[in-house]
Amino acid sequence: MKRSVYWIFLLHIMLFVHGNKAGASQPYRTAYHFQPLKNWMNGPMYYKGVYHLFYQYNPYAAVWGNISWAHSVSYNLIDWMHLDNAINPTEPYDIGGCWSGSATILPGVGKPVILYTGDNFENHQVQNLAVPKNISDPLLREWVKSGRNPLMTPVNGIDPKMYRDPTTAWQGSDKIWRVIIGSQINGHGTAILYRSKDFVSWTRSQYPLHSSNRTGMWECPDFYPVSSRGKNGLDPSFNSRDTKHVLKASFGDHDYYVIGNYDSKMDYYTADVDFMDSNVQLRYDYGLFYASKSFYDSDKKRRILWGWVTEADNINKGWSGIQSIPRTILLDKTGKQLVQWPIKELEKLREKEVSLQNKELKGGTVFKIAGVKASQADIEVSFKLPNLEVQIELMDTKSVDPQQLWVVGPFGLLVLASEDLTEQTAIFFRIFKVDDKFAVLMCSDQSRSSQKRDVGKNIFGALLVVDPTQKISLRTLIDHSIVESFGGEGKACITARVYPELAIDKKIPPLCI
Repeated sequence: MKRSVYWIFLLHIMLFVHGNKAGASQPYRTAYHFQPLKNWMNGPMYYKGVYHLFYQYNPYAAVWGNISWAHSVSYNLIDWMHLDNAINPTEPYDIGGCWSGSATILPGVGKPVILYTGDNFENHQVQNLAVPKNISDPLLREWVKSGRNPLMTPVNGIDPKMYRDPTTAWQGSDKIWRVIIGSQINGHGTAILYRSKDFVSWTRSQYPLHSSNRTGMWECPDFYPVSSRGKNGLDPSFNSRDTKHVLKASFGDHDYYVIGNYDSKMDYYTADVDFMDSNVQLRYDYGLFYASKSFYDSDKKRRILWGWVTEADNINKGWSGIQSIPRTILLDKTGKQLVQWPIKELEKLREKEVSLQNKELKGGTVFKIAGVKASQADIEVSFKLPNLEVQIELMDTKSVDPQQLWVVGPFGLLVLASEDLTEQTAIFFRIFKVDDKFAVLMCSDQSRSSQKRDVGKNIFGALLVVDPTQKISLRTLIDHSIVESFGGEGKACITARVYPELAIDKKIPPLCI
């Protein structure tokens, strides 16, 4: 007997007031995501009431090259003011470009400093230091390079072309500074560890902080503590019995992370489950999201994450790349993964709200939300599936590929869709059952997102660790050409770039579920 499948959903849609100043001539330019005025787009920090974002920038073209450290500031992480570049390639040790790095606030004196990678005159990567010219300037508009540069150089078996991206530094219980550099040694991804008493003279440790024989080069590593009990972020130097440590590495076009324990006396890090050691690799985001950086917001006691979101279109628009929405990071209550959520400040942009409660949606139907036509929106929806156990029949997993055992779904959202749905971006869930256990797959499908042929149209997916017999929640942020989705209250995140031709500006039809 065939049973009908239906869902009950609860929906809130908030439209954003921030306008796209570029107008109809540039419909793909974002409005509330950080984006440089033009061209190609390192280390964020909070200092004396001001948020600083330093990022790689080519002042001459929307392609890689002539890389400098651009500088923008904000009081709320949403509205940004662009300043003059903080660091430009001017010296023999960085003439080939001022590449990624991180900012550190020195305790006591409260002085911010920057460690960054320079590409020197031999095309070797070296690590350099820059400090503010005027420490009393809260905007830190001018930076001076150290006369001791370069501070760290690739010697003793380090490939000079695979040695970059210093992290934010931290102190051990001995008050000695530590920092790691991303590298590859003997084909293995490696976090090379350095120590310093004065932040100028650095000594390489005999052993790396961590390495993996299952990955290649580690770019943009990040290392920070998370609390296994509280809901606050932690200072980079904090460590206690209730602290776990996250190690992130960028490789294979994605940002992977592991969670483990760090012995600050021995400088020994042990991952609970190491990189690529399980069927489900932990990633910040399962879409377009790379070379991320996090920082500790000492004002609001939280850790904030930013990621670089690449273009899936050509560069003829005049710019390339944007930053994701800033996200808070916490350790999930299971201790096995992180959860992420858009910062609270984003909610201040909401202007109009549409709310629906306890609406029933039958399988195979599309429900259009009247009165919602926006290319900028914040959507929160939760789905409940009554009698899920009755609807799903257990299949023989010994004779059937588990990946084909789709038994409930898809259900979710259709955003930036044309009236006839020939153009759409779908964010949806599927539920299947294997060996008496439920599994939830979250997907973001751009295969029909645009009429253009020369843009990326990926289908991204992630397993979502939730109990589907309770509810499945989804929050999706839309901003012209970017769609960021957070499933299961931030347990899985998927970021996509879309470039619709039919569903843009005033031609966007109602949202569909």
